[in-house]
Amino acid sequence: MVKAPGFFDFDDRLKRLSNLGDQLETFGQAVDFETFRADLVTALGYSR
Repeated sequence: MVKAPGFFDFDDRLKRLSNLGDQLETFGQAVDFETFRADLVTALGYSR
């Protein structure tokens, strides 16, 4: 039987990944994604 996730499981998992050296955090520090925001919003069709 699969155990349902607890209230803090997601936060604990993110903290554990961060402590292990999360590659997405490192990538996010190296790349300014705000530069691409306008293009992504247009391409993905987001609206307010």
